[in-house]
Amino acid sequence: MLRHLSSPLLLAILSLMGIGLVQVYSSSYVFASESFGDSHYFFERQLAFAGIAFVALLTAAQVPIRWVERWGWMIWLAASLGVMATLIPGLGVRVGGAVRWLNLPFGLRFEPSEVLKLSFSLLFASILVKSRTSLKSVKWPWLVVMTCAPLVLLLRQPDFGSFAIIVLVALALLFAFGLKWRFVIAGLATALPAFYILVMSVPYRRARVLAFLDPWADPDQKGFQVIQSMLSFSNGGIFGAGLGQGQGKLFFLPEAHTDFTLAVLGEEIGFLGFITVMALYGFIVVRGFQIALKTENTFRRALALGITITFALSVFINAGVVMGLLPTKGLTLPFLSYGGSSLVALSLVLGLLLNIEKHLEDEPLASSAARGSGLSPRP
Repeated sequence: MLRHLSSPLLLAILSLMGIGLVQVYSSSYVFASESFGDSHYFFERQLAFAGIAFVALLTAAQVPIRWVERWGWMIWLAASLGVMATLIPGLGVRVGGAVRWLNLPFGLRFEPSEVLKLSFSLLFASILVKSRTSLKSVKWPWLVVMTCAPLVLLLRQPDFGSFAIIVLVALALLFAFGLKWRFVIAGLATALPAFYILVMSVPYRRARVLAFLDPWADPDQKGFQVIQSMLSFSNGGIFGAGLGQGQGKLFFLPEAHTDFTLAVLGEEIGFLGFITVMALYGFIVVRGFQIALKTENTFRRALALGITITFALSVFINAGVVMGLLPTKGLTLPFLSYGGSSLVALSLVLGLLLNIEKHLEDEPLASSAARGSGLSPRP
C-alpha cells in the first residue's frame, strides 16, 4: 500500500505522529501520575488513537477518489449530528466549562467538533462541483441549514476556536474560487464586527483578550498561562533542557499536554528542536498548496486547498497563542497535543491529501475526457 504514496509527505506526517507520541508522554507523565496514579495514562490512550489514526490515514489514501467525491460530504453531516448530540443532556460531557465531548467505551472520549472543523473542505468541494454542474440541482435551503446550523451549535457548546477556523477557511475558499473583491470586503465588514461582539460580549473571552494585551497586569490569574509559556521557551534556550527535563510541566504550565504542549517542547528540545518541528509543519503546508495548484480536478483542488488552509490555521493559531502573539484559545496543536479525536480526524483528511497527490499523474487523461464532455474544470 505504501509504495503508491508520496514518500516525503507521508514521512513528514508519520514523523509528526511519532514526535507527538513522545511529546504526549513527556508532557503528561507527571500530571498523569499525580492525577490517576499511572504515568502512562495519557500516553496509552494516545497510542491507541494513533493506531486508529494510522489505519484512517492509509484507508483514506487508498479509497477510490470517486467515492470521496460522491459521499465525502456525509462526514460533515455525521460530525454535525455528533455536535448536536453533545448538547443533549446525558450524552454530552462537560469539561472545563464546555460541552464538546461524547463518552466512548474503555473510558475514551470523542470530540465531534474536531471532525466537523476538518471535514468542512469536503462539504465545500462537494457544493462547488454540484453548483458548477447545475445551479438548479442545488437544494439551497437544505444546504444553508446543513452548513450554518452546526456553526450555531459550536457557539452553543461553546467552541469559538473551531467556529472561527471554519469561517476563515470558508472565506479563503470562496475567494480562491472566484468570489469577487466587493463580496470579500462586504463579508469582512460584516464578520469583523460580529467577531468583536462574539468576543467582547462574553466575559471569559474578553478577559483573554485583555490578558493578551497585558499579561503582567494580572500575572497570577488571567496572564498566568502565557507568562508560564514564555518562561518555558526562555528556559529552553538554543538546545533545550533535555527530553523529559522541562520544569514548566511540573504544574507551572496549565494544559501542558494539550493546548500548551508546544511550550514544553520548546523548553525540552530548545529553539533548534522547535524549528525542526515547525519545518515539518511548513513542509506539509507547502506540499498541500502545491498539490492544490497542480490538480486540474475542481473537487480535488478545493479539497486539497481546504485541508491545507485548515491545517495551517490550526498550527498558526496554537503557536501564536503559546508564544503570546495571539489571545489564549483552546485549540490543540496538530499531532503534538493530546487528543484522539483531533489525531484521527487529522490523519483522515491528510490521507485524502495523499490520495489526491497519488492521482496527479492520471489527471491529463481525465482532464481531456472532461473537456470532451463539456465539463472542463476551471483553470
